[in-house]
Amino acid sequence: MDKIPIIFFGTHDFATTILQGLVNSPLFDIKLVITQPDRPAGRKKELVSPPTKIIAEKYQIPVQQPKSLQSSVFSLQSCGLAIVAQYGLLIPQNILNIPQHGTLNVHTSLLPKYRGASPIQSALINGEEKTGVTIIKMDEGLDSGPILLQKKINILPNETYLKLDKRLANVGLELLLEATPKYISGELQPTPQDDSQATICKKLTREDGKINWNKTTREIYNLYRGLTPWPGIWTTWQDKRLKLLKIKPAKTNIATGKVNIQDGILRIGTKDASIETLELQPEGKPEMDVKTFLNGYKHINNVSLITDH
Repeated sequence: MDKIPIIFFGTHDFATTILQGLVNSPLFDIKLVITQPDRPAGRKKELVSPPTKIIAEKYQIPVQQPKSLQSSVFSLQSCGLAIVAQYGLLIPQNILNIPQHGTLNVHTSLLPKYRGASPIQSALINGEEKTGVTIIKMDEGLDSGPILLQKKINILPNETYLKLDKRLANVGLELLLEATPKYISGELQPTPQDDSQATICKKLTREDGKINWNKTTREIYNLYRGLTPWPGIWTTWQDKRLKLLKIKPAKTNIATGKVNIQDGILRIGTKDASIETLELQPEGKPEMDVKTFLNGYKHINNVSLITDH
């Protein structure tokens, strides 16, 4: 088979794994990478390029970074296929249909479950034991296009977002490389999703990380697994946010929302037990381990955080 001319839409770390795999494959000729604009980051708010842009420039692949695709102008006429992986912006229907073979999406859930913006995070927050990757041909709906190929994997008990995201990227690349040539040749036909089984997950905000201490230890730990490093989980103390950067489940029974410090260990009571906090960040302060935190904030012992709710 001749090389397939493609345009790639992708922005985040997950997308770099897919893009690098497409670059390495003899199957594809990448004509253009479309990614989100550079964003300010850090205290100095210096502009930082998306990781996919860095990969593309390394291989001298043209890059475009439109703020929106609604009014953007670029040529897809000579493109055999478009591939999307964690791009993060809406792609209008008129663009999806331009490539000869349409547009494929590498989606990180077992569709039709968890359509939408946060499938990995939602699976972790909800305590799912399995997830996977689905290759779909995109249509005008939200992750509602017909399925080409799907693979299921187990979620490890203590797996966090970054680790699962990386594993799913490797699975997604493997699945994409298997599905695409079969789809182009007609050997693999798209299968419609069962819309009656669809569930939707939303775009996350910082407010989603607010801890409800009336929940169980496992529920709070799952929230941490899904929302670390962004938007992170947090509680309030003295009318300020206190981010919990690293936690683990604890079996010690402590009153719900009550802070307990014993032998240098900081635990906070949940509905059924407690969580141990290992790294924290008070609002306006740097990140710190629990020992450093306790040196400066001893008076948090026996404080109740249940007033959050």
